[in-house]
Amino acid sequence: MTYARRAALCAVGLASALALTACNGSGTSASADGPQKVADAKGSGKTLTVWVMQDDYSDESLAAIKKEFTEKTGAEVKLETQSWDGITTKITTALATDTPPDVIDIGNTQVAGFAASGGLMDLTSYAKDLRQGEDWLPGLEDPATVDRKLYGVPGFAAARAVIYNKTIWKKAGVTTEPKTYEELTAALDKIKAANTVSDFSAFYLPGQDWYTGLQFVWDKNGEIATEDSGKWTAGMSSAQAQEGLAQYKRFQNTYSRTSSRTADKVSPDQMQVFADGKAGAFVATSAQVNQIKQANPKIKDADLGTFPLPNSKGEAQPVMLGGAVWGVAAKSKQQNLALQWTKIAASPDIQSKWIFGHDGWNPNSTVGNVKAETSVPAVLKGFFEGARNTRATPASAQWTVLEADKSINKLFSDVASGKKTTAQAAKTFDAATDKALNAAG
Repeated sequence: MTYARRAALCAVGLASALALTACNGSGTSASADGPQKVADAKGSGKTLTVWVMQDDYSDESLAAIKKEFTEKTGAEVKLETQSWDGITTKITTALATDTPPDVIDIGNTQVAGFAASGGLMDLTSYAKDLRQGEDWLPGLEDPATVDRKLYGVPGFAAARAVIYNKTIWKKAGVTTEPKTYEELTAALDKIKAANTVSDFSAFYLPGQDWYTGLQFVWDKNGEIATEDSGKWTAGMSSAQAQEGLAQYKRFQNTYSRTSSRTADKVSPDQMQVFADGKAGAFVATSAQVNQIKQANPKIKDADLGTFPLPNSKGEAQPVMLGGAVWGVAAKSKQQNLALQWTKIAASPDIQSKWIFGHDGWNPNSTVGNVKAETSVPAVLKGFFEGARNTRATPASAQWTVLEADKSINKLFSDVASGKKTTAQAAKTFDAATDKALNAAG
């Protein structure tokens, strides 16, 4: 649900710091005067409209947030569930109207696009109060921060980790989880040798899986792009990124079946490939643990294990963090109430009891994840270990261009398939990146 990446004109741009009082009548726009606290506004007789993406939050978790919000403010809440199909256009259109939804659940890499066009409220001056003493996960906060201004409040994270089939591994003589990259490849060599049919993958890795591909690049200190004084410079042609791409190609070609080199994660469905016993391991989010068991009821928690993809130093590779943030519409006429909703939803109590405790997502803070690790079921531990080291895509309003036209997918599939050398693939991607990220918003 968080694989997909999930702008609205108020006649002001980021250069003028989004003069939001001109966009709404609430009088609650962010101020440059210093930190502000979210006001305890009363909303008796009012209704807050909240858009929530399908499958992001359970009904029970939303009910808990709603209950606390209504008890505190007296306002009612109109929850509207949105499907992923065409959501970017729908949000863009909604934020441009004079009556937008007050609060929107947004994919963490989508924030910059909506913020750059003036659709989202600048939350910078409320950031300290909204944090409530917590340090948010960088993979959620960084993409929600544009030109050092905060436009989204972290709601939950979905870290990625390796899910493996203990039965398949045990039959191949592997009974301990690898702690280093070398231990991982040694284990996969045994699994590959024990399973010689052509459609089996010791480690199923679709060539277009740029989320996992980026881990190899980041682990070698490569970057997608860097920004300096407003100018973005693509980085996949750097020596570090080239080393990461080369390792990705070797790993993918060695342990994933040949047909996967140009495949994406949905055709075929990588979860189904694993559930059918056609793979010893793959990379996914925690949500897919239950999906695997539903797809194959013979598989139980005891049959599954998880661990973060390791590097040669025995550390977890940097993880491309999926997840969601809460954004407040710049044109909302109820920003005080909207801020209270986001503060409650991001609170340590809600995060602990509901976001993690009920829904199973990673909490939005580093401390929350450390606490969650002490009680998380063994089958989910790998996702929480992986969340300690997270990264995100460039915080540029134009990043979505590279997702929409699949430039990032093509980079990794061209490398995996050998259609282009790592240098050729990087050159093509870097040209597209420089053009996209430096285009006028």
